[in-house]
Amino acid sequence: MWSAVIRYHIRFDRYVRSLHSYSILGLMASSSSVAVRELPLFPLPDLVLFPGRRLPLHIFEFRYRIMMNTILQSDRRFGVLMVDPIDGSVASVGCCAEITQFHRMPDDRMKIMTLGQQRFRVLDYVREKPYCVGLVEWIEDQPTERDLRPLTDQVDQLLRDVVRLSAKLTSQDIDIPDDIPDLPVELSYWVASNLYGVAAEQQSLLEVQDTAARLDREAEILTSTRNHLAARTALKDALDSGGAS
Repeated sequence: MWSAVIRYHIRFDRYVRSLHSYSILGLMASSSSVAVRELPLFPLPDLVLFPGRRLPLHIFEFRYRIMMNTILQSDRRFGVLMVDPIDGSVASVGCCAEITQFHRMPDDRMKIMTLGQQRFRVLDYVREKPYCVGLVEWIEDQPTERDLRPLTDQVDQLLRDVVRLSAKLTSQDIDIPDDIPDLPVELSYWVASNLYGVAAEQQSLLEVQDTAARLDREAEILTSTRNHLAARTALKDALDSGGAS
């Protein structure tokens, strides 16, 4: 799986924040730092959804079956928030998910496919039963005059280096994914969503409201990954050549 290719292990202070609010938003066309809306929330342990990325879910808990049935009769949107599996704290920044497909089973469980939409910040709780609903606001990256093309090209090349070195190290054919975006914001979300095993790092990247800062951090992560893979590949080549002599 592609997400397993980008492995980056980093020590960091665990993201711990009390959640005063629980919520989700429907996608609005305008930039709305002041627009707020009540929306249902779906907390998930150690999982961060990003705009433009797909998320399949199996809905079996009774309260969330109620939630999905309600959503399917309206705009099909709900909010995904990461839950810290250690202390149970819930992030205050999440991503709106829109149901694109669903299959209802005979026992009323559901399998749904969702697509990440816009990010949001929870402002306050509205209610917690039968499922959580919160008051949220949209958040977007701040405009910049910086030319992000060089940084975007750098991150794209680092991705390709990681794929190439991973293929060489594992002696497998690993194709370059054909859905890598070429626009800065979309690429930054794509890379962040494919980091493996570092949900707290992903949450930090989701919260960043500066495209360049997000890409800079991802360039650091990919550079570290590339260097690690290059060292392992060089060691493997040395051992292979030594065994052949």
